[in-house]
Amino acid sequence: MSAPIISFKNFSFQYNSQTEPTLRDINLDIYPGEKVLIAGPSGSGKSTLGRCLNGLIPQSYPGTVTGQARIAGQTITESSIFALSQDVGTVLQDPDSQFVGLTVVEDMAFSLENDQQTQPAMRQATEQWAQTLDLQDLLTHRPQELSGGQKQRVAMAGVLIDNSKILLFDEPLASLDPASGKASMALIDQLTHTQDLTVIIIEHRIEDVLQQPIDRLIVMQDGAIVANDRPETILRQSLMTQLGLREPLYLSALKLAGVDLATCQHLDNLQALQVPDLTATLQNWTAGVQLQSPTVHDQPLLAIEHLTFGYDPAKPIINDITVTLHQGEMISLVGQNGTGKSTLSNLITGFLVPQSGKMRFNGHSLADQSVKERADQIGYILQDPNQMISKTMIFDEVAAGLVLRGVADDEVKRRVQAVLKVCGLYEFRHWPISALSFGQKKRVTIAAILVLEPAMLILDEPTAGQDLQHYTEMMTFLTKINQEQHMTIMLITHDMHLMLEYTDRTIVLGHGNILMDARPADVLTNASIIQQASLAKTSLYTLAEAHHLNPTEFVAKFVQAEREAR
Repeated sequence: MSAPIISFKNFSFQYNSQTEPTLRDINLDIYPGEKVLIAGPSGSGKSTLGRCLNGLIPQSYPGTVTGQARIAGQTITESSIFALSQDVGTVLQDPDSQFVGLTVVEDMAFSLENDQQTQPAMRQATEQWAQTLDLQDLLTHRPQELSGGQKQRVAMAGVLIDNSKILLFDEPLASLDPASGKASMALIDQLTHTQDLTVIIIEHRIEDVLQQPIDRLIVMQDGAIVANDRPETILRQSLMTQLGLREPLYLSALKLAGVDLATCQHLDNLQALQVPDLTATLQNWTAGVQLQSPTVHDQPLLAIEHLTFGYDPAKPIINDITVTLHQGEMISLVGQNGTGKSTLSNLITGFLVPQSGKMRFNGHSLADQSVKERADQIGYILQDPNQMISKTMIFDEVAAGLVLRGVADDEVKRRVQAVLKVCGLYEFRHWPISALSFGQKKRVTIAAILVLEPAMLILDEPTAGQDLQHYTEMMTFLTKINQEQHMTIMLITHDMHLMLEYTDRTIVLGHGNILMDARPADVLTNASIIQQASLAKTSLYTLAEAHHLNPTEFVAKFVQAEREAR
């Protein structure tokens, strides 16, 4: 066996600002040509480990290092970020943050220009990687104009063009629609084999990464490596759920059907999965689940009629849309990147003015209402809570909207305390917001909207970047206010799991139109809609098809059984 290209020996790291080590006694060898997935709940240390791999620790993030870490023959404490960047190319969660060129071709050539390569050499290299990554038609475009998947390919080109031996991906699926995420995983797998790369993927969406083979799964918790083995071995041990990570949906289905995982072969590869008598087992389980009648919501809340809008009036993004949302519904709004989901939300909330069409809320026209007047009825929660927070203390942030509206101090105190209790934040009411986790900050922004007593909430990617524990906390909370306060909630999401688990209605946008408006199970088992909207077949669909079951019925019964189990 060849020598490891990455080697940690009894390695620990403590940030200068922390009282405890973030990484504890890491012993890890990764060999040339391996493709490795690093997973773990928030705060487990996986991002810190990634910073050690690309040299940001200890150079940009100073702290105390014990033990040894060598990357491509370089000791990280003795090397520089620049020296390590020659061997380790990093593709960030948000590719926009690493673009430096005005065009795609300029961004690709940036590192070569810094290396003072000749024009012919730069031209040859950019042409080669443009062909490899299917960027030929995008070379003159601004990177910011591209889709999420295209941006990621440009970011990959920018690091691969320097002949990096190691490719590090930090949450590569976070900003991608399902189809783009699937294509990204396929491309990474292809590059691993064709370019002789060592690939490290840091990601908590394990099922999506496992769409392509992984050599090893490394699981972290509390700064330590708690599992380091073939994915199949770890999945069979049910470590995912024990550590607060989401296991693949098909694995959950096998458990619901009573399958003994010890009898399964190739658990990490659904296409190759071997389970004795699995078809009969799944058919028997499906037959034993009786679907309940869905809750009927028939009180109209938001009526949209013939709505049209385009930043360029000749190219409408929203094209003659008509739809009605009802009181008490939990709705998912889905579609590929750039299809108009956020635009529709901005039209509803008044940040944009439609070219034509009408919107009525509780029977009253929205046309004459200001953004502030609409905000009293419709709350809009951005994906990043930091973009919404303006105060230092939790109480002050939640109270800000009431104070702005001239509400009396006693009434402000009463309403803020009441909503903090609903949001599970009352005990933190005197805390600074800076001391909260990402998920808690998200709840603060929701509390600041709820205190205004709106009838509807719109949330943009409410669970993005959250591990299973924080995801579950957030969605349990939203389900509670939906059911107890009969609040209409619309979730803009790329998360197919969220669609299935928590919403009863899915509206699919595509090409400026509503492509489908139905139950999530119906949407995710419609092959035509999946293709048009850049969604992805779930592993449940694949499992049902392989074993001669009705996919729609199977998915619907799985969702019901999962909800009952919660």
